[in-house]
Amino acid sequence: MAKRDYYEILGVSKSASADEIKKAYRKLAIQYHPDKNPDNPEAEEKFKEAAEAYEVLSNPDKKARYDQFGHQGLGGNGGFGGGGMNMEDIFSQFGDIFGGGGFGSFFGGGGGGRRTKKGTNLRVKLKLNLQEIANGVEKKIKVKRHVVAPGVTFKTCSACQGTGQVKKVVNTMLGQMVSASTCAVCGGAGQIVDKKPADADSRGLIIKEEVISINIPGGVGEGMQLSMSGKGNETPGGIPGDLLIVIEEAEEGIFQREGNNVIYDLHISFIQAALGDSVEVPTIDGKVKIKIDAGTQSGKMLRLKGKGIKDINGYSRGDQLIMVNVWTPTQLSKEERATLERLKDSENFKPDPGKQEKSFFDKMKEFF
Repeated sequence: MAKRDYYEILGVSKSASADEIKKAYRKLAIQYHPDKNPDNPEAEEKFKEAAEAYEVLSNPDKKARYDQFGHQGLGGNGGFGGGGMNMEDIFSQFGDIFGGGGFGSFFGGGGGGRRTKKGTNLRVKLKLNLQEIANGVEKKIKVKRHVVAPGVTFKTCSACQGTGQVKKVVNTMLGQMVSASTCAVCGGAGQIVDKKPADADSRGLIIKEEVISINIPGGVGEGMQLSMSGKGNETPGGIPGDLLIVIEEAEEGIFQREGNNVIYDLHISFIQAALGDSVEVPTIDGKVKIKIDAGTQSGKMLRLKGKGIKDINGYSRGDQLIMVNVWTPTQLSKEERATLERLKDSENFKPDPGKQEKSFFDKMKEFF
């Protein structure tokens, strides 16, 4: 089932401000909140759907990629990196959106309770060749991440009594004011390590190497960043960070990329250009045969429809453009030179630019 448009879900336009997006999400979250709709799977799905839309549209980077590339611009996985929407994700990340509103028990007591910490993100670079970029590919990569060690136990932080915050009363001219800051002992987690294995650090974490499978959509480009939710570093008492995948394009020796089109330089001999021929050319999907018409001029461009790169939105695919170059021999035998000498004054061998339908630059404009 195709994903719905995030702007449609929240009922806002693409030009909506951050405040308008937040208000729209708040309204839907109240309407479909589990407390108001117990044992209602449909309401729960709408609650999650609204949260996913807000997670993307409230993030300037994700919003920009979504506006340009749609759902595929987010790795084909939508909000939360495709790791699966769950209530813990929603409540931990958007718990303060209600301020002091009526769902405090779910959202950390209206902002006064402990907020769930999130582990740090990991960033990796993934180099892809043109064929992988064109069609999409599944890649397996090794990632070293911090995870909570097996067997580690925690206890409530005595400094903040498990709230993750330390409150301080300050006397001012206007009376007493209470300020809250993150607990320096537990780092806001509300708990500290009680017992841990010998190989774990002071936070109860160890470094674990994992093999992670990544589905790369066709049409990605240099510098594009995809994300996988929950595949970053773990943090005690919190939720894992994300794995950020930065795309790099491997340099291709025979192809050049121009948007979703690929360009290939084909060199043919003078004889092939004059007489015509059938030649084999490489494409990103394998070799194909094409026809060279008799009288083909150097600089002519041929098009192979659909042999380019898949559009990241999945609606179309670019073409392969073949630029024909007629090769002039640099060394001639006596017999070859004698043959050409006999032909050089023939009318058919004299240049006649007027017979060319379009100039090289006109052809380039036509293709791009």
